[in-house]
Amino acid sequence: MKVIVMGPRGKMGKLITQVAAQREDMELVAGVAPKGRDYIGTDLGTAAMVGRELGVPVTDDLASVIDDCDVIIDFSTKEAAMEVLDLAVAHGKALVCGTTGFGPEEMNRFREASEKIPMLYAANTSKMVNVMNKLLEMVVNILKDDVDVEILEMHDQWKKDAPSGTSKEMGEIMAHAMGKELSDIAVYGREGASPRVPGTIGYHSLRAGNIPSSHTVFFGGMGERLEITHHSYNWECFARGACDCAAYLAGKPAGFYTIQDVLGL
Repeated sequence: MKVIVMGPRGKMGKLITQVAAQREDMELVAGVAPKGRDYIGTDLGTAAMVGRELGVPVTDDLASVIDDCDVIIDFSTKEAAMEVLDLAVAHGKALVCGTTGFGPEEMNRFREASEKIPMLYAANTSKMVNVMNKLLEMVVNILKDDVDVEILEMHDQWKKDAPSGTSKEMGEIMAHAMGKELSDIAVYGREGASPRVPGTIGYHSLRAGNIPSSHTVFFGGMGERLEITHHSYNWECFARGACDCAAYLAGKPAGFYTIQDVLGL
C-alpha cells in the first residue's frame, strides 16, 4: 500500500511516518507539510526523524503527489482536513482521518465522501480505547438508570478542542445505549448551584503540561462507584492504530468505515 502522510513533522504525523516506515506492507510515497514550513523539500525520513532517508519528498502541494498513493493518512487540522477530503474524492483515493473538532456539517461531508471513496474516520485509533468503548456500552446496557455518568478527560496544554473527540465518541456510545442523543443530555462543567439532572452525561476537561491523553468514565451508584480509565503514555499507540486503519482499507470499496471495523468489535 502506497501512503501519503499529512503533516509529517507534527505530533502525530511524525509518529505515523516512523511506524509506516517500519511496516513491510506500506510504502511511503510523500509527506505533505503546511505551506511555509522550513522542512519542505527535504527527505521525508529526515523531516519525520525516522533515522534514515526514505528517498521520497516533503511537499506543500498534495495535488502534485496524490496520484502516487493508495491512501492518505491525515491527523492535521480541521481546516486542512476539508481540503484533503475534497482532493481525496476528486482523485478517488482512500482516506484515514483522525483529526477531531468537527461539527455535524463537516462530519456529514465525510459521510457523503464515503459514497465515492473508502473513508475511515476515527476520533481515537488506540486499540485499548476502542475496547474501552465496548465496555462502556456494556455497562450502560446493564446498569441503565441505576448510575450517573461523568466523563473526565485530560490532554496537553496545546489541544485545541474541548471536550476531546474521544470523550465525545464515548458519550455518543453511551447515550445511544440509553436510547438518547448526546446533544440532548450532555452537560459541560458546572458552576454555582447546579444539582445533577438525572439521565445526563457530565463532561470535565483538563488541559495541562504535556499530558498525552487520559479518559476516565465514572459510573456513580448508591453506595458504590465504577471507574473505567484509559491512559496513554505517549502517542505511539495512536500512530500504530492509524497505520492499521490504512492497511484495512486496502482493496475496500467505497464506504464509511470505523476502527471498530478494523478491530472486529
